[in-house]
Amino acid sequence: MPLIDGRDYFARLATTLAAAGTNDLVLFTDWRGDPEQVLDEHGTTIAEALAGAARRGAMVRGLMWRSHPEIMGFTGERHRELADLITQAGGEVVLDHRVLTTGSHHQKFIVIRYGRDEQPDVAFVGGIDLARSRRDTSEHAGDPLARDFPPEYGPTPPWHDVQVEIQGPGVADVETVFRERWHDPALPSRLPWHSLPDLLHPRIAFNPAPLPDQAPAPPPAGTCDVQLLRTYPRRRPAYPFAPRGERSIARGYAKAVHRARSLIYIEDQYMWSLDVARVFAHALRENPGLRMVVVVPRFLDEDGAITIPSALLGHAQALQELHDAAASRVAIYDLENHAGTPVYVHAKVSVIDDVWATVGSDNFNRRSWTHDSELTAAILDERLDGREPTDPGGLGDNARVLARELRLKLAAEHLDRSPGDIGDLIDPSSFFDMMRAHAQALDAWHASGRVGERPPGRLRAHSLDGAPRWQRLLAAPVYRAVVDPDGRPSRMRLARRF
Repeated sequence: MPLIDGRDYFARLATTLAAAGTNDLVLFTDWRGDPEQVLDEHGTTIAEALAGAARRGAMVRGLMWRSHPEIMGFTGERHRELADLITQAGGEVVLDHRVLTTGSHHQKFIVIRYGRDEQPDVAFVGGIDLARSRRDTSEHAGDPLARDFPPEYGPTPPWHDVQVEIQGPGVADVETVFRERWHDPALPSRLPWHSLPDLLHPRIAFNPAPLPDQAPAPPPAGTCDVQLLRTYPRRRPAYPFAPRGERSIARGYAKAVHRARSLIYIEDQYMWSLDVARVFAHALRENPGLRMVVVVPRFLDEDGAITIPSALLGHAQALQELHDAAASRVAIYDLENHAGTPVYVHAKVSVIDDVWATVGSDNFNRRSWTHDSELTAAILDERLDGREPTDPGGLGDNARVLARELRLKLAAEHLDRSPGDIGDLIDPSSFFDMMRAHAQALDAWHASGRVGERPPGRLRAHSLDGAPRWQRLLAAPVYRAVVDPDGRPSRMRLARRF
C-alpha cells in the first residue's frame, strides 16, 4: 500500500512501532536520521518510538549511514546521537560507512517481525528518511520541524514524498537485505580515521552482535507481487552478497521502459544523468505513441557554489536528451503549494503503462543506479483495472489496480482534484493533456501578475536556465567525480551498460 507524503507514513510507522515488544524484531536503515523528528499527533519522536520498542523487549537493530560532519553540511553528529539513544535503551545501531569514496548508504526501510499470528509482520520501503522536514501533508504547508534548506522553499519547506507498506512474503525479502548488510565482515568504516569521532561514543557498535536466525516468511497477503531491486557498487573488499556489485534497479527499469508503449510517469528528486536519460530517450524514439511525464523539484536542495553548477549540468544534459528524443511527448513539471512556494519533490516513484510501479530510495541518476546502496520495491498487482483503456500498452499486460491508482492519486493531489473527479485522467493520453493544460493555466496566471482567481492545481512547467559554456566545462569534473559518480566496473562504463 503506497503511503503518500510524510504525515501518513509517520503516523502508520508510529502505530506499528508502538505494537512492538517482547521477542519482536525491529530492523531499520536510513540515510539521514534526526532523533527529535515527530511521528504523530501525540508528539512521539523517532528516538522515543525506537527506544520505546527496545525497552519493551523488542530487538531493535539499525544501520545508519555514518554521514559526514555538520560543518560539511551533513548530519553525522545527529546519527551518533540517535544511535546513542537507541543503544542506551537496549538496541544496537551501526554507523555504516562500508561504501565507495563519495558514496553513501541511501536505503530507507524498516522491518517489524512481531512473532505472533495476530499481528501481521510489516515492512516499509521508499524514499522517506526518519528526519526533519519529512512530516508534511498533501496540502504541503511544510513540516514545522524543518531542516536548513535553500531560501526559495521558505522557513518550513513543503515536502512531497512516498513510502510503500509491504505485508506477506516480501517482508522477509526486505529483512534479508538488512541481514546481508548487518553481517558484512568489513569494518563499519573502510577508512580508519573516519571512525575516530565514534570512539568518543563507546555505545556505538564496531562489531555488531549476530542476529537470531531468520523466521519463516510471513504467509501471502494481498494481491501484489513485490520484487526488490537493489544497487550496490563494486567494492574492495567486495560485498559478500554482491561481489561484483548489483545493478538490478538499473536493469529492472531498462526492461520495463523497453516495454513501455503508452505512458511513463516519474516523480524524482534528481533527474540529472545523461546515462539514465538515454534509457528513456531510446524508448521514446522507438515508440511514437509513448509519452513521458516527469515531476521534479524546482530548485536543488542545496546552494553550494561548487555542487549547484555541477548538478545543473547533469540536469540540463538529461532533459535535453529527453527533449531531443520527443519534444512534444515529454513534459517536465515542478510543484508549488497554494501560497506559491515551491514544493520539494523527494519522491522516487514510477508508473509504466499503468502496469508496473516502483517506490524506492533510488533517484534517476547514475549515482543511484551504480554507486550508492539503494532499495526499490517493484510492484505488480494481480488485480486488473477494468476502466478504459484496459490495456494502455497494447501488449496484453492489462492495467493493474495498484499502478493505476498510484498514478491517479498522485495526479489528484497535484491537480487539486477530489478522488471522484479523475475520469478524464484515467486514459494516459487524456492524462498527459490535462496535466499540460493545468500547468499552462497556472503559468499564465503567474505571467499575468496573478490577476483573478488562482487556477486549480500545483503543476508548473519546469524551466532550466542554461549555464555559460565556461561554467559547464569547469563543472564537468566535479559532476562526474562527486555529484553523479559511476560505480560500475570500467568495462561496463565503456560499453555504457548496466
